[in-house]
Amino acid sequence: MKRFFTSESVTEGHPDKLCDLISDSLLDAYIEKDKNSRVAIETIASKNKIFVTGEVTSKANLTDQQIEKIVRKTVQDIGYFGEQDIDYETCEIEIRIVSQSSDIALGVDKSLEEKEEGNIVSEGAGDQGLMFGYACSETPNYMPFAIYYAHKLAKRLSEARKNKEIKDIGPDGKTQVTVEYDDDRVIRIDTIVISTQHTDSKNIDALRKEIKEQVIDKVVPKEFLDEKTKYYINPTGRFVIAGPLGDSGLTGRKIIVDTYGGYARHGGGAFSGKDPTKVDRSGAYMARHIAKNIVANGYAKKCEIQISYAIGVAKPISILVDTYGTNTIPEDEIVDKILNKFDLTPRGIIDYLDLQRPIYTKTTNYGHFGKEELSWEKRIEL
Repeated sequence: MKRFFTSESVTEGHPDKLCDLISDSLLDAYIEKDKNSRVAIETIASKNKIFVTGEVTSKANLTDQQIEKIVRKTVQDIGYFGEQDIDYETCEIEIRIVSQSSDIALGVDKSLEEKEEGNIVSEGAGDQGLMFGYACSETPNYMPFAIYYAHKLAKRLSEARKNKEIKDIGPDGKTQVTVEYDDDRVIRIDTIVISTQHTDSKNIDALRKEIKEQVIDKVVPKEFLDEKTKYYINPTGRFVIAGPLGDSGLTGRKIIVDTYGGYARHGGGAFSGKDPTKVDRSGAYMARHIAKNIVANGYAKKCEIQISYAIGVAKPISILVDTYGTNTIPEDEIVDKILNKFDLTPRGIIDYLDLQRPIYTKTTNYGHFGKEELSWEKRIEL
């Protein structure tokens, strides 16, 4: 049976991703000085103003001046400056960061199990919630095909801007890929959509030609393209008003771009700006690690893992494995392998994946999964 599936990605200049990167840059700054920092930072960007808010408990004690310096450096590195809508030198920055709630800290500092049993020393989960991890055999990094190429196109679009292979384009951009399947097999790419910010003087026909040649042709293998593949490049014909001027930005609003492009379920929790005691982030990373290695070890062609937690409780409330009928061993045996191999308490995950390091700006853009340099992408025997 033929079917179509679509995923999107965005560049680091997208207003939401600008905010994600500021939040993760501040998280890294805190963890670099104090690995036990408790951080939950959100950023809002609109026109020429950035608002940084959230809760932090850390020995790092970053001053407002230090925070402002990090924010401006992040905006500059993305490429917003001069006469564009947000200027790293002149933008107004407001900072409202307070300490973590003592009520939340009660459950994180000492788990329910330790309080009741006295023999389990582990932090509790920083919140209730459910996390999903997914992997499949469609691509070399075990990600779904559509999001894999949407990310590659978005990343290449940014590279072409920074390297000046395409001139007069701005940091804000979006990509979208529609894949045609025959049952579970990818047979072709049906549609590619790319929109990029550009200067008022940029010729739209020249821009479309450059993106086709410098982005699409350099990323997408020809065997997935045919005479019926449709290309929509800056389809409105104008994308000058962009970034936080065209649309406000907010941390945590691109959760589907950050994960599996809609191909797998999502628990609802965002990642950026959160330290690893927040299971929204660390639990999702661990679920991806497990799902990837179930597929990589040949136990299934695709696999989705769900893990759920209660605030203040260290051990997961539930674990679910779904291989969509592609499993080569019974699913209950896969669950047993997971329980025998991994400590799924927050402390167990943090130690296993080595998460108390300033690694989080590496995760912000082009997906939190599929990047081989990250610890949760490591291949293991399971």
